[in-house]
Amino acid sequence: MKYYIIAGEASGDLHGSNLMKNIFKEDPNAEIRFWGGDLMQQAGGTLVKHYRDLAFMGFIEVVANLKTILNNIKICKSDILKFNPDVIIFIDYPGFNMRIAKWAKNLNIKTHYYISPQIWAWKENRIKSIKRDIDKMYVILPFEKDFYEKKHNYPVEFVGHPLIDAIHNRSKTDPLLFKKENNLEEKPIIALLPGSRKQEISKMLSEMLSVVEDFSDYQFVIAGAPSQDYEFYKQFLTNKNVRFISNKTYDLLSVSHAALVTSGTATLETALFKVPEVVLYKGSWASYQIAKRIITLKYISLVNLIMDKEVVTELIQDNCNKKQIKKELNKILTEDHRKVLLEEYNLLEEKLGGEGASSKTAHLIYSQIK
Repeated sequence: MKYYIIAGEASGDLHGSNLMKNIFKEDPNAEIRFWGGDLMQQAGGTLVKHYRDLAFMGFIEVVANLKTILNNIKICKSDILKFNPDVIIFIDYPGFNMRIAKWAKNLNIKTHYYISPQIWAWKENRIKSIKRDIDKMYVILPFEKDFYEKKHNYPVEFVGHPLIDAIHNRSKTDPLLFKKENNLEEKPIIALLPGSRKQEISKMLSEMLSVVEDFSDYQFVIAGAPSQDYEFYKQFLTNKNVRFISNKTYDLLSVSHAALVTSGTATLETALFKVPEVVLYKGSWASYQIAKRIITLKYISLVNLIMDKEVVTELIQDNCNKKQIKKELNKILTEDHRKVLLEEYNLLEEKLGGEGASSKTAHLIYSQIK
């Protein structure tokens, strides 16, 4: 069978790579072309375009790069026609993927979606397009099944969250060896996860690093995104208590004592590694003004959304400042608060449905199209 997979971000690259490994198990003769990243490339198949050329953050930034986005859509359609796949598998990245899905559906190409667009957060009217253009939807958050089936009468498959597999199946990290190999000190680590896009990283690191001088008993380590090179991060490494490690976020989280995390998938990853965290978000003024008028969710972090209560503190826009970050970071470094957080993290993992998301999804996709 021939599979065409489109992932437009770092998290999609991770989940796409694990899905591809399981597709090859289900279908040893599978041919796969994909838009993704280094992890998907390591899994096999042929990379068409890297996600670092696709990711644009915020409403204003998307408009500014509209010409590039439209050209990428044109390239994608042309490549799909040449490849003539049995199925297209979309992984999140809805602005791009839903355009391709509408076009593909009109050509009677099978359309499967793994990791639902977050239409429960905003753009709920996209349900019409999903019902029309997507043959099969595989959701990874427990509340999404009710959202689609009970609220919108659209059947979906809940397969569990692929992060559980990604974390449980990795090799253990030796803390002493990790610190030695990366020239870190013996002090406990506070991990900084500022995101993966340049605009996002610059804005969030300026806030995260504002508290470094107040926590001299700890070392701060920036988790470098695989899509950005060291030269970009160099400007942030002006304090001797701040270190940088590229493309080793899971190793870093596994040995960290606490973390400051930009909202997104990383909030859930940090929780699954059982690391106390403070969630931060600060966008451009214009993007934030637009977002707060159309997003009606109570929370911005996946941890709180899944648990339906505030488990981790969220500091958003004006509240994302040195004073508040210092206060909340001090709080999660206390033993009492850490104990409560870790108990909540265990409940969170139970809610996510256990291991096997990637293998379940690969099996369901192969069964549907063979």
